[in-house]
Amino acid sequence: MRRTRWATGMGAGLLALLAVPAVAMADGDTLDLYNAGKLPDAVGINSMWVLVAGILVMFMQAGFAFLEIGFSRGKNAGTVIAKILVNFSIAAICFWAVGFAFAFGDGGSLIGTSGFFLAGDNASGSFPLINVAEGSITVETLWFFQFVFCAVSLAIVWGTTLERVKFGVYVIYAIIFSALIYPIGAHWIFGGGWLATEFNVQDFAGSTVVHLIGATGAFAVLLLLGPRRGKYGSDGKPRAIPGHNMPLFGLGVLILWLGWFGFNPGSGLTALDGRFPEIAMVTNLAAAAGVLFAVGTMYLRTKTIDIGMAGNGAIAGLVAITAPSGYVELWAAPIIGAVAGVIVVMGVLAIDKKIDDPVGALSAHGLAGIWGTLACGLFTSPRLAEKNAVGQEGLFYSGDPTQLLDQAVGVLAAFVFVFAASFATFWVIKKTYGLRVSAEEEEAGLDISEHGMYGYPEQFIPAPELVGYSPAGTPAGAAAPKATTREVPA
Repeated sequence: MRRTRWATGMGAGLLALLAVPAVAMADGDTLDLYNAGKLPDAVGINSMWVLVAGILVMFMQAGFAFLEIGFSRGKNAGTVIAKILVNFSIAAICFWAVGFAFAFGDGGSLIGTSGFFLAGDNASGSFPLINVAEGSITVETLWFFQFVFCAVSLAIVWGTTLERVKFGVYVIYAIIFSALIYPIGAHWIFGGGWLATEFNVQDFAGSTVVHLIGATGAFAVLLLLGPRRGKYGSDGKPRAIPGHNMPLFGLGVLILWLGWFGFNPGSGLTALDGRFPEIAMVTNLAAAAGVLFAVGTMYLRTKTIDIGMAGNGAIAGLVAITAPSGYVELWAAPIIGAVAGVIVVMGVLAIDKKIDDPVGALSAHGLAGIWGTLACGLFTSPRLAEKNAVGQEGLFYSGDPTQLLDQAVGVLAAFVFVFAASFATFWVIKKTYGLRVSAEEEEAGLDISEHGMYGYPEQFIPAPELVGYSPAGTPAGAAAPKATTREVPA
């Protein structure tokens, strides 16, 4: 019999925490302690750990920046920085104003309807404490931790659009995504919505909620945006457009890997149950297996140790273990990561034949996210299913496919909703504002055409003219720089 619970998949502490703001509103005694600065030690310890974990997740924005810069050509390196900073800032404002309320507010199975601007109806005008017996954290801590998840999901969308999308598209979609699309998808699973209560979907830290949602938005925009100029030959076969800096790409991957030690272990929202080191170890094992199996799979195909696939193998392993990280035993982690490593290689090679995804996000975040969510239905252990009070053990323990089918429902529902909402949004943008820059602007590079300056000015402006280089983008007294597109290798 299917058990219906207000459970989400983010750990035992989160089971009670996610009835925000109804549960988040502290009682009178707690408010008095809060106002006097005398909350229990557990609140401070747990809040400090979750805030640190959130800061690690925030640092993943630097990882995305370096990864995307590395995979871009030099004439498009600088625009990534502006994009990361603007999108992160938009998400912060929108998630504070309405996103958190839609995701975690009380109101129903489809969307939250209370807690806008973190405002409530208690004496202080806000929700100062998530009020549970143990594992308490302040609501501001929970907001920050969930906001950086939203920002990561948004960042996933844009790696696929490198080198040809208008900057204004970032702004428009970021508002809609962080205020509405992501919060609704998060509410269904993380916020005690219908996928959590009716189907017991297990997603401890977001293989679906964060990674698949981001990758689905990316898929929607790619169908309307089209490939980079020169990506496909007259015969329709894809051409390689190499990124300009693989060391930066590698640094980005390592920063993302580091950030995942906040992403997964922090999702238990407590430092006191002793589980976060175990979750960190599970996370690391899956990432390591992802690297090795991606490298091995690519070597069998090309007889080379592919640098890009090594990095994407790490990311795929991390994405895949995100959902089951709180539910599986150590032995399952490298299996989940290894399968993800194979999936990411085969996925990138197949997708590249028809869709231009410069960073491989559709495979590393999308396909690996699907696999990780389904993996819960295979590997969730009885011990951890009971401890987290969500769903039931996986097929390999029970022989019962119920949880696996529930996971599939979660994947399908999230994909359909996010794809429909994102495709509609991007279609309207395309018909009104436009999605991509002109051919001339793409040829010159987005750094100069969108921002009026180069990320690497010395690479594109003759050395004698650099002395008079102005932020407007052209050297003082010099002619406008010519397009700098290089030959694209076959």
